[in-house]
Amino acid sequence: MAQSSVFRWVQLAFGIACMVMIANLQYGWTLFVLPIDAKYQWGRAAIQVAFSIFVLTETWLVPVEGWFVDRFGPKIVVLIGGILVGIAWVMNAFADSLTLLYIAAAIGGVGAGAVYGTCIGNALKWFPDRRGLCAGLTAAGFGAGSALTIIPIQTVIAGAGYEAAFLWFGLGQGVVVVALSLLLRAPRPGETPAAQAKVQQSQRDYAPWEMVQSPIFWVMYVMFVLVGAGGLMATAQLAPIAKDFQIDGVPVSLLGITLPALTFALSIDRILNGVTRPFFGWVSDNIGRENTMLIAFGLEAIGIWALAQFGHDPVMFVVLSGVVFFAWGEIYSLFPSTCTDVYGVKYATTNAGLLYTAKGTASLLVPLGNILASATGSWHTVFMVAAAMNLVAALAAPLILRPLRARHAASLAAVHSAQGRPSLA
Repeated sequence: MAQSSVFRWVQLAFGIACMVMIANLQYGWTLFVLPIDAKYQWGRAAIQVAFSIFVLTETWLVPVEGWFVDRFGPKIVVLIGGILVGIAWVMNAFADSLTLLYIAAAIGGVGAGAVYGTCIGNALKWFPDRRGLCAGLTAAGFGAGSALTIIPIQTVIAGAGYEAAFLWFGLGQGVVVVALSLLLRAPRPGETPAAQAKVQQSQRDYAPWEMVQSPIFWVMYVMFVLVGAGGLMATAQLAPIAKDFQIDGVPVSLLGITLPALTFALSIDRILNGVTRPFFGWVSDNIGRENTMLIAFGLEAIGIWALAQFGHDPVMFVVLSGVVFFAWGEIYSLFPSTCTDVYGVKYATTNAGLLYTAKGTASLLVPLGNILASATGSWHTVFMVAAAMNLVAALAAPLILRPLRARHAASLAAVHSAQGRPSLA
C-alpha cells in the first residue's frame, strides 16, 4: 500500500507537469493579440475569435477524448495531445491569414483538451479520498503553469517577434508533453484508498447518457457557464483592457518588486489562478462543495465589480485582477469533483469532460466583450454583467444545487436500501 500511495502521487506529478506545458496555449494568448494585430490589422475582435475556437475545441471534444481514456488509458491520448499542441503553435508562427490562425487554434484546442481532460480524470480516479485537492492541484498546473514564462515570452516577442515565441515555445512544450505521456497510467483495482466520509459520494457509477438526463448536471452546467464567462473574458482581454485604461506600461512596486502594471498583473494572476484550485478544492473536501462555491463565486462577483470601479489605478489593477483570478480558477477543481461525487468513478473522465464543455460555451461570450466595450465606449458594462453572472451562480449553489443533490442522494439511498446494499460513502 505504501508503494501504491507514493506511486499515485508520482502519477499526479506527471499530470501536473503536462498541464504546465499546455498552459500557455490559453493564458499566454493575450500577449500575442496586440502584436498580431499590429502586423496584420485584422482587428482585435477578429483575432479573439481564434481564442474562442481554441476554447471550444479544447472543451467540447473532451468527452470524446475522455471516452478513449476510460477505455484505453491515458497514455495514448496525452501522446497525441502533445503532438497536436506543438503543431498548433508552429502553425501560429507562420499564419498569415485569419483562416490559418483559426485552423491552428482548432488543432491546439483538440490537443490541449486531450491533455487537460485526461490529467484531470486521472487525478479524480487516483484520489477518491482527496478528490477536490488533487483535481485542484492538477488544474493548478494549467492555471499557474504560464506564470514562469510570461516574462520570457514577452522578451522573445520584443526581441525576435511573436513568430519566434510561437515557434520555439510550441516545439518545447510539445516535446515535453509527449515524453511525459509515456509515464502515465490509470489506477488498477485496489490501488486507491476508500473515499472519505466528509463529502457525500455516490457508490453508483452513472454512464454519460444517464448523467445528461439528470437535472443536477444541467444546474452545474449553467453555473459553470456563468462563472466561466467572466474569467475567460479577463484571461483573453487583460492586455487590451490595461491598454485601454492607459496603465499597461506604468511601473508598479509591490512586495519589493517593480514591473510594468500589465506584466505584474499577468504574473500574479497566473500564480493566484493556480493557487486557488487546490486551495478551494481542499476547502470543499472539508466544508462541502456548495458552501465553497457560495464563498468563491461571491468573492469573484465582488472582485469584478471592484476592478470596474478602481481598476484605472495601476496598483489597484494589479491587486484586483489578482482577486478576480483567485476567485475564478477554482471552478476547475470544484465542478469536476462535484461531478464525480454525484456520478461515480468508472466514467469520471468522460462525465467530467461533458461538464467541462461548459467552458467552451462560456468562451462564446469572449468576443462579445469586445463588441459590448466598443458599443458602450468602456469596459464598465462588461464588468457589471460578469459580476451579476457570478452572483447568480453563487446563490444557486446553496439554493438550487444543494437541495437537488440531497433529493438525489435520498432517492438513491432508498433504492439501495430496498436492495440491501450501501448507497453512499
